[in-house]
Amino acid sequence: MPDDFTSTALFLGGILILVYLFLSWYRRDPLTRPGLFKIAHFRRWVVLAAGPELAEDIRKAPDNVLDMRAPVYDDLQPEYTLMLLNLADSYHTDIIRSKLTRNIAATFGEVREELVLAFDDLIQTRDDEVVEWIKVPIVETMQRVICAVSNRVFVGAPLCRNRDYQTLNLTYAINVVKFGTILSMFPKSLRPIVSRMLSDLPSQIRQETEFIRPMVEERFAKLKELTLTQVLYRLLSHPECIQPLREEVEAVVAEEGWTKAAMDKMFKIDSFIRETQRLDGINFILVTRLVLRPFTFSNGVTVPPGVLVAVPSGVAHRDEEVYTNADKFEGLRFSKLRERDGDSHLVLMMALSPGRFFAATELKALLAHMIVTYDMKFEEGKGAPPQLWIAGVYIPRSANVMFRKRQA
Repeated sequence: MPDDFTSTALFLGGILILVYLFLSWYRRDPLTRPGLFKIAHFRRWVVLAAGPELAEDIRKAPDNVLDMRAPVYDDLQPEYTLMLLNLADSYHTDIIRSKLTRNIAATFGEVREELVLAFDDLIQTRDDEVVEWIKVPIVETMQRVICAVSNRVFVGAPLCRNRDYQTLNLTYAINVVKFGTILSMFPKSLRPIVSRMLSDLPSQIRQETEFIRPMVEERFAKLKELTLTQVLYRLLSHPECIQPLREEVEAVVAEEGWTKAAMDKMFKIDSFIRETQRLDGINFILVTRLVLRPFTFSNGVTVPPGVLVAVPSGVAHRDEEVYTNADKFEGLRFSKLRERDGDSHLVLMMALSPGRFFAATELKALLAHMIVTYDMKFEEGKGAPPQLWIAGVYIPRSANVMFRKRQA
């Protein structure tokens, strides 16, 4: 039998192991472990509901208990930043959900034409025998490409190619978020005064109406630009995925041409975008709601009015019970799941965006074109830059990417 000293040592050792295991669990990022967690978010507390049951509690709650629109209005202050938008009328959302979605196939030819023109204009690789790499600032380039392609559908050519119009679109979207965030930090009584002192949005809107009236296309499409940048960074970090993606694109296009039907059959392209969004999704906090009256979760915890509740995407997207090797990037993960189980969907991804179908088609078309048209790589000795994380939003930093006409 062990002596008293040995028994005591074993007992204390066991206690230390248990304490270590507990601290290892407790110190995990609260956005990736199950439970309810409270974090500070500018002007309010946010209660994060991590886990499928708690997320379902939020999803099922009626609008008079958990308000979906209030957090967005509080962040963007649309009364001062979106002055020409009738906030009481959801016509713009209805148009995107119905007209735009129904006509994705009909407008795809124009989308394809515009993306080829935009890439040829912004990435001018040489067609002669001299093989040269050119350096491209990727975030700024993707902004211009997506702005031109999206506006080909919204306002048509040639206006979509007008550099002044593109610049106005891009800066307006940024300024809406910037000034909305600043205004929300002031008392309501001071916001009209502060908005006139700090914001140049009214002058931008006047410039917009000089281009096209009465249509004003409010632009939150930066999400597409940022997503495409993240996808490209992942692709260059995993060059082993390029060849199988190229083979799929070429096979599908040979059968369907450059059409919406072809995009629907590019399962590996779709998988690569989904896997990027699973690990690098722009919004790390989703399904944000403002509590209007006391709300009780299924675990018995009650949240008071005035608090925000939300779902951290990392819990669902890095769940080992859902995804094998959940912290590892596997570009073809979802195409393999499709082959095994049929169609599969990434939990929460783009769940509430009315324009998600158009955005998904556009992203696939852009990525497919780049893969079959160019050779791409990071600058020598460099890789993807670290992302910024601001208020629950991941923002990829810009980096130079090397392009040349595809050689093989």
